[in-house]
Amino acid sequence: MTTLAEEALLRGPDDLLVDFDRAVRVFGEFVNGCRRLYDIGPAVTVFGSARFGEGHRYYEMARALGTRLAEAGYTVVTGGGPGLMEAANRGAKEGGGLSVGCNIELPEEQSPNAYLDRSLRFEYFFVRKVMLVKYSCAFVFMPGGFGTMDEMFETVTLVQTGKMKRFPFVAMGKAYWHDLLDFVWGTMRREGTISEGELTVHRTDAPADAVRHIDGIVRSPA
Repeated sequence: MTTLAEEALLRGPDDLLVDFDRAVRVFGEFVNGCRRLYDIGPAVTVFGSARFGEGHRYYEMARALGTRLAEAGYTVVTGGGPGLMEAANRGAKEGGGLSVGCNIELPEEQSPNAYLDRSLRFEYFFVRKVMLVKYSCAFVFMPGGFGTMDEMFETVTLVQTGKMKRFPFVAMGKAYWHDLLDFVWGTMRREGTISEGELTVHRTDAPADAVRHIDGIVRSPA
């Protein structure tokens, strides 16, 4: 099996010149990402599982969301793969909007879905995350696995620590997120590890409501 760039980075100390060379590759990914994304306009990133196919209620929810976002003038950005990522990109195309995929190189190849106007490929997760935050004005979290959770909590931390402001979060699929958010607002707040008002997550099952919430923050006066 071919050693992936990020696997090599994280395996431990290397020769200094090897690390310098790797830093140049990382910088190249940043440069390429900036060149490909700087002109996409107001964009919303939709996260979600690759495991829900066409016809599943979450697929159809993500597809409808993509259409609503496109009709509202937002570029729709996803991880570029199948499942709910495909659904959101497909909806964006159907709504006449720009559809972007930021794919990641994985041990098991993830091919870009068929509904992308612009497709980027990253070797490093952390570069991809920076690009998604830099060029998005809101995140929507559809039901997903560890990758979706990772994106959610990393971005939540940026908001909590004041690194990002006026950045709306929407969790779609209320039943799916209920237990997790109950733990956050219940146990974590009760134990004092988070405080009241540090973060607001808008929960909804309605794509139109999700877009209204995003508009209310992104397009309202500061």
